[in-house]
Amino acid sequence: MKQKLMILLFITMGSSIVLKAQTGEGIHAFSLQQCLEYAHKNNAQIKNALLNVQIQQQINRGVTSAALPQLNGGINTNYYPNVAVQSFPNFIAAATYGVLVQEGVKNGAGNPIVAPSDFGYVQAQFGTPYNATASVALSQILFDGQVFVGLQARSTSMQYQQKNVEVTEENIKANIYKVYYQLVVSKTQVALLDANIERLQKLLHDTQEMYKNGFAEKLDVDKTSVQLANLQTEKQKTLNSIAVGYLGLKILLGMPVKDSLVLTDNINEDVIKDNILNDTAYQYTNRKDFQYLQLVKKLNQYNVKRYQMSYLPTVTLSGSFAKQAYRSQFNFFDKKGDWFTASAIGLNISVPLFDGFSKDSKIKQSRLELKQTDNSLDALKLSIDNDVKTAQLNFATALETLDFQKKNMQLAETVYNQTKKKYEVGTGSNTEITAAETDLKTAQTNYVNALYDAAIARVDYLKAIGKL
Repeated sequence: MKQKLMILLFITMGSSIVLKAQTGEGIHAFSLQQCLEYAHKNNAQIKNALLNVQIQQQINRGVTSAALPQLNGGINTNYYPNVAVQSFPNFIAAATYGVLVQEGVKNGAGNPIVAPSDFGYVQAQFGTPYNATASVALSQILFDGQVFVGLQARSTSMQYQQKNVEVTEENIKANIYKVYYQLVVSKTQVALLDANIERLQKLLHDTQEMYKNGFAEKLDVDKTSVQLANLQTEKQKTLNSIAVGYLGLKILLGMPVKDSLVLTDNINEDVIKDNILNDTAYQYTNRKDFQYLQLVKKLNQYNVKRYQMSYLPTVTLSGSFAKQAYRSQFNFFDKKGDWFTASAIGLNISVPLFDGFSKDSKIKQSRLELKQTDNSLDALKLSIDNDVKTAQLNFATALETLDFQKKNMQLAETVYNQTKKKYEVGTGSNTEITAAETDLKTAQTNYVNALYDAAIARVDYLKAIGKL
C-alpha cells in the first residue's frame, strides 16, 4: 500500500511538471530585494501611480501651451443661392432732384421742379453668390497672472505625483516585508514540526517495542499514535496556510498565480537585532507621507496665488492675415480672378471690474483649504510621534519576548529529552512524556510567533521613523 502511494505521488509530481512546461508557468526564486523590484514593475497600484506621473507631464505640457503663441489657419467658402436683398433710402433720386433744383430746371409746365418730401426706399442685392476666404490668425498672451502661476506650479505638481509613487511603494513595500517574513518564519515552524514528528515517530517505535516486551501498555502506544496523527494534521494545516500566504504575496507582487515562487532569504535573530533602537532620533521630513502633505500645502498656496492674480488685467496680442475672393461662379482658382488682402494687428487688454464676488469667494475657499492642510500637517506630526513611540515599545517588547521564548523553548527541549530518557529506562510514565511533549510543542509555537512578531515590529518601527 505504501509503495502504491509513493508511485501515485511521483505520477502527480510528474504531471505537475509537464503541466507547467505546457502552460508556460514561470518559476521565480526571489530574495526580498528581488520581490520589491518585481513589485515595482508589476504591482497594479504602483503602475497606476507611475502612469499618474506621465499624465501630470502631459498636463504640464497643456499648461505650458497656454503661454505659447497660438497659430490657426482656415479656409472658408460660402455659396449664396439667393444673395441677400438690402433695403435702403432712395438717395439716388434725392441727389438727382437736388441737382435739378439747384440748377433751376423747370418742368413741362414751365414751373421750377420741386423735390418731393419722401423719396421712398430702394431694394438691391449686394455681394456675389460665391465668396472664399483663406486666413491665418496668431495670438499671444503677453500677461495673464493665472497662466504664469500655473507655469510656476508645474514643478511642484510633478513632485507631488512622484511623491505619490514613493508613498504607494512604501505601503506595498511594508506589506511585502510582512508577508515575506511570515513565509520565511513559517520555514522554521515547519522545520520544528518535522523535528517533532520525527521525535514522536521514534517514540512510537520505542513504545511499540516496549509493549512487545511487556514494558508498556497498549494505551501508551495508542496515546503516542494519537499525538503523532495530531501533529501530522497540524503540519498539513500549516502547509495549507503557507500556500495561501504565497498566493497573497503573488498578488502584492503582481505575479500570475500560476507562477511558482521560491523565497531565498532567511531571517534570524541577528537580522532582527541590528541595534536600530539605539538611534531614537527621527525627523518628520523623513516620512514620505509628511513630504507628500507638504507638497499638497505648496500646491494649495499656488491655488491661493492663482485666484489673487485673477484680479489683474490680461493682455493679449493678436494678428491676422487673409485673402478674400468674390465670384459670380465657382472659379476661385481662375488666374483672371482677384484675391483681396485683409490684415489686422490687435492689442487686447481685459480689465476685470466686477464679477459678483466670484473671485473673492474662490480666494477665501482656497485659503480655507490651505488651513485644512496646515491642520492635517499638525495632526500628522502627532500621529508620527505616536507611531514612533508605539513602534519603539512594541519592538523592544518583541525582542524581550523573543529572547524569553527562545530560552523557554530550549528549556522545554531539555525537559523533554530528560523525560524521554527516564521513560526509556522505565523510571518515567507515558503521562509525563506526553506532558513534556505538549510543553515542548507549545514553547516552539510561542517561539515561532515571537520571531514573527519581532520581525513585524521591526518593519513597523522602520516605517514609523521613515527608514523602511
